[in-house]
Amino acid sequence: MHIEDKVIILDFGSQYTQLIARRIREAGVYSEIHPCTIDIDELKSLSPKAIILSGGPASVCELDAPKIDPEVFEWGLPILGICYGMQLIAHMFKGEVTPAKDREYGRSELEIISDSPLWEGVEVKDKLTVWMSHGDTVLSPPPGFEILAKTESIDVAAIGNAQKNIYALQFHPEVAHTEQGDRIINNFLFKIAGLKPTWSMSSFIDSTIKSLREQIGDDHVVCALSGGIDSTVVAVLLNKAIGKRLHCIFVDNGVLRLNEGEEVVSYLREHFDLNLKYVQAQDLFLGRLKGVEDPEEKRKIIGYTFIEVFEKEAKAIPGVKWLAQGTLYPDVIESVSFRGPSAVIKSHHNVGGLPEKMQLKLVEPLRELFKDEVRKVAVELGLPDFIVWRHPFPGPGLAIRIIGEVTPEKLDILRQADKIVQSELKASDWYRKVWQGFAVLLPLKTVGVMGDERTYEHVIALRVVDSIDAMTADWSRLPSELLARISNRIINEVKGVNRVVYDISSKPPSTIEWE
Repeated sequence: MHIEDKVIILDFGSQYTQLIARRIREAGVYSEIHPCTIDIDELKSLSPKAIILSGGPASVCELDAPKIDPEVFEWGLPILGICYGMQLIAHMFKGEVTPAKDREYGRSELEIISDSPLWEGVEVKDKLTVWMSHGDTVLSPPPGFEILAKTESIDVAAIGNAQKNIYALQFHPEVAHTEQGDRIINNFLFKIAGLKPTWSMSSFIDSTIKSLREQIGDDHVVCALSGGIDSTVVAVLLNKAIGKRLHCIFVDNGVLRLNEGEEVVSYLREHFDLNLKYVQAQDLFLGRLKGVEDPEEKRKIIGYTFIEVFEKEAKAIPGVKWLAQGTLYPDVIESVSFRGPSAVIKSHHNVGGLPEKMQLKLVEPLRELFKDEVRKVAVELGLPDFIVWRHPFPGPGLAIRIIGEVTPEKLDILRQADKIVQSELKASDWYRKVWQGFAVLLPLKTVGVMGDERTYEHVIALRVVDSIDAMTADWSRLPSELLARISNRIINEVKGVNRVVYDISSKPPSTIEWE
């Protein structure tokens, strides 16, 4: 996709690099993340209009510290260094940088001491609260660079060279803890770099539909539809691009939520006229899961069986040469990050192995988008809230929310309990406040008293978490009244349950899912 104004972020390993890209896109400018080790010719071929150097854990004082080709500074592009990026700029332009005795981490009070386009419109009554996370410290700026700000602990907290159009910040403007950080980033984009806010989800949709038509030509495409937002948006975009030459396959694996398959299929057929086949394979999946308790084995069985069913259905469609997948930009970044690829890729994310096995080419319309951007595309496309704001749901479905063997009886209990959790979160307006909320059926029974009679029945655990990207998560502090209502309803309405507990563990060390 051709984009006129593009910002390239060179990643030096910061935990906040993706946040930088998101802040830039939120400002209406397209941004991409590339490893700092990118070849200089490849970087030039990307035609950036501005470059940002991210933070990172290394010290520029080390011999093997990551650097960039000095030629980049000769292109005349606007450049912004953040944290390690500032230290690298200072080091490469012959400033003085020293390792700090103690790493500074957390909030700090910034004092602006010199006028700069970076500060235009920034409202400062006294000092600005900013977020620091650094080891090295710039003691004195390079020749030609002016000190723009300081803090109590460091004399050089921001520098700039207006002639070279190079600026640098020791703090992180991209994190929410920094006051008016968005304003500072926007000043770099619009006041210093002179970029135009042309990146929007509306423009993305138009250009993507056009490029999909060019990419696919007269071929046919098969798409595995899960009911989640990613695959649904992929399907709707492709449907607008190639119509009935898109073949969607929805496989009911027997471990979906209550009435989920019927609801998703009927809605998409009715409102978007998708060429959609509904494959009911519940018996096949549940038969293979019988007696299986190990969670990884359950995942593998569901994954392999899905590929088997999907491959059979796809091969029955003549002329299919493409497989559509909902790959997102974080997936792409993860595979090329300066820090190295992720050690574990979940086997149920997308339909791994199928493109090579079936000799299909991949089409990935969302590979340039973050998750929040996918939601914005979904809204633009007219998708309903129950798809746009649907909580993440694992590929193995309820099979990994039933601890131990999966049986029809346990599925029935969990589906009813989960329905109550979802409905109460929505009714209380908490559904969109939390990242994810669901019920888990535990492999134990406890004694209870119901109607003056002794009971010995199942336990449901509630798992509700707050997160940004699921890499880390904390348990949600739901109101006690809401927890009580969920518990009372489950115990009273779901036969076979007499106890509800709330999971208050965070990730790490725990995971979001129980299996």
